[in-house]
Amino acid sequence: MNIGREISNRYMGYTRAVPMLILSGLAFTATAHAESAEPFRFDLVATSTTCFANASAKVTVLPKEEVRGVDTLDLKAEGLPPHTSFTVFLTELAEIPFGASEYIAEFTTNAAGRGSVRVDAVIDEAFAFDGNTKVRKELNHVVVWFADPKDDDVCFGPGGGPTTPFDGDGEAGATVLSSKNFLPNAPLP
Repeated sequence: MNIGREISNRYMGYTRAVPMLILSGLAFTATAHAESAEPFRFDLVATSTTCFANASAKVTVLPKEEVRGVDTLDLKAEGLPPHTSFTVFLTELAEIPFGASEYIAEFTTNAAGRGSVRVDAVIDEAFAFDGNTKVRKELNHVVVWFADPKDDDVCFGPGGGPTTPFDGDGEAGATVLSSKNFLPNAPLP
């Protein structure tokens, strides 16, 4: 038996196995770190003390962007008018003037005034960037608007509410829910 050849074969086996073990360990560590991001929850509150003052929403964010390329935001609202559509935005500020904003979803309430929506998008690290000014704006708040200006007439009277640009067609009503309860901080990191 050639002892030199046997030692050489063992050495070659080790040189192949060790890098594979290291790569496997690194992959496991990266996956474990990415999957360890815990979901976080926060509430949205009514933006008015006189109109739908009991409206609220629970928001859960599942930070999975590192693994899936997107996070998941679940929003469950109640205390809203029935059979009404609402738009959901990530915003820089929780109150007027709202700053930079991103339209992420729309939902419609049921007969009981409850509605929900699930959004797969970058939420945890969402930002807007103005290419002209080269300024980055963090989108750390969630705000909900009436999707149609006429739907907020229950609050303001016929035609009495604002027409805002917070819908896909450029015409929405007033805000109804926001993360203003976190001011001066924000619920999203």
